[in-house]
Amino acid sequence: MITKAKKGEMLQSLREKLQRSEAVFVTTFKGIKVSEVNEVRKLVREKGGEYRVFKNTLIRLGTEETSFKPVVDFVEGPTALVFSYKDPVEIAKALKEFIKTHPTLEIKGLVMQGKGYDAKVIDEFVKLPPKEVLLAQVLGTIQAPVSNFVGLLSAILRNFLYVLKAIEEKKGKGEA
Repeated sequence: MITKAKKGEMLQSLREKLQRSEAVFVTTFKGIKVSEVNEVRKLVREKGGEYRVFKNTLIRLGTEETSFKPVVDFVEGPTALVFSYKDPVEIAKALKEFIKTHPTLEIKGLVMQGKGYDAKVIDEFVKLPPKEVLLAQVLGTIQAPVSNFVGLLSAILRNFLYVLKAIEEKKGKGEA
């Protein structure tokens, strides 16, 4: 039996993990082997996350008064949480890839920025490019009008210089 002190430590640990997380995936692990759990843990750790099993009551208590409160909507049966400390898209891709060969692991939902999403949304989420690529695309979109404007100004100056050069050549031929 777990003591109250140990439960308090586990609750504190869960809350710390939630504070550090960008997103939390809720999974079920019914029928999964210990070796497979270790494989998932390693895979998630490599992508900047953490795979942990918590009691459902502890999850309910730990998510109260946090932006991860919607996690409770997906908690039923044996539940494990995957904390995403870096890029949630990479972890989602890793989990989906793992599930292809180990269907006993199932993603029930995802909570990100205070909103819960069911497993169907995660399929679309996986299609997103990594965070760095998205940021580069946004930067390119922001930068494009300025770049086009600079190109336009330089073209006007270049054309003006061509006109001056042509006038100079014309005058040079007329005087010679």
